[in-house]
Amino acid sequence: MLNTVFRLVAPRRFEVEFNDIDLHSGQIIVRPTHLSICHADQRYYQGLRPAEILKQKLPMALIHEGVGEIVYDPTGTYHCGDSVIMIPNTPVEKDDVIAENYLRSSKFRASGFDGFMQEHVALQPDRVVPLEPTVDKIIASFTELVSVSVHAIRRFDTIAHARRNIVGIWGDGNLGYITAIFFKAMFPEVKLYIFGVDQEKMSQFSFADDTFSVTEIPTDLMIDHAFECVGGDASQKAINQIIDHIQPEGTISILGVSEYPVPINTRMVLEKGLRIFGSSRSGREDFLKTVALYKERPEIIGYLSNIVGAQIEVRTIADMNLAFETDIHKSIGKTIMIWDK
Repeated sequence: MLNTVFRLVAPRRFEVEFNDIDLHSGQIIVRPTHLSICHADQRYYQGLRPAEILKQKLPMALIHEGVGEIVYDPTGTYHCGDSVIMIPNTPVEKDDVIAENYLRSSKFRASGFDGFMQEHVALQPDRVVPLEPTVDKIIASFTELVSVSVHAIRRFDTIAHARRNIVGIWGDGNLGYITAIFFKAMFPEVKLYIFGVDQEKMSQFSFADDTFSVTEIPTDLMIDHAFECVGGDASQKAINQIIDHIQPEGTISILGVSEYPVPINTRMVLEKGLRIFGSSRSGREDFLKTVALYKERPEIIGYLSNIVGAQIEVRTIADMNLAFETDIHKSIGKTIMIWDK
């Protein structure tokens, strides 16, 4: 089966290439319908990764967040036209201790190999998750990002001690907002405080118990555990602020990505006996948990709709460039490509 792939060959330049999909490989064939642009995609598109990384990775089809429709399923699990969420993490082995998203051998779409900017995508049967018809596909298109937050919260539940009176989330962007939504859904009895820099963004956290500007945190305010969802150059300040305001033996979950090493106050980490763990990407179980929460807590979809930004119909390479350029200049929200290929 001849397939059309839209690969980034150089910063800001997409080209059409073709490959062949083997219909006898046992893989499910999905036609993407809604794709969500991520910061990682933008770093490739704008050429913000180091030159040696770009040389190694490109040409490559971008996008690792998306939903599509079943075109062909040799397993008989799905019918043609069924909507599914595509899982970008692609393990090649199983480990009894290490999760699939942390195995160094696992591949990840739009990082190690082609992402979802294709006419059709061939996936192993366990790399798709059925999508309820009642769930808005625009919202579902960034389920991968949502599943990363769910993954971190699930890990928190196994790592953090039982005293969970107050939990803080540092970061008022998309990642902080999503993490807050799902933490409150999974632990409704825990007080949730949000720490951010933008009052307008923090006003969206209506479900949280309180919000604080990071420049005006009361000196005596203490939390039991925290999630860092800031990333970038501000990671250092956020993590050290958490260390200052967390109770002894608390747990700090780091989700924000930084391109450079981040200095932290290890003296207080030792004195307080803190636990710090990082979370990255997600696996099939996290997607299943996320979809289950969509169904159990339908108000989640309404909250997630607040971070939907531009929706751009994509039929040509010019449309692809328009979508990415629009995404660069957004103030907040997810840019969704309605993929009509």
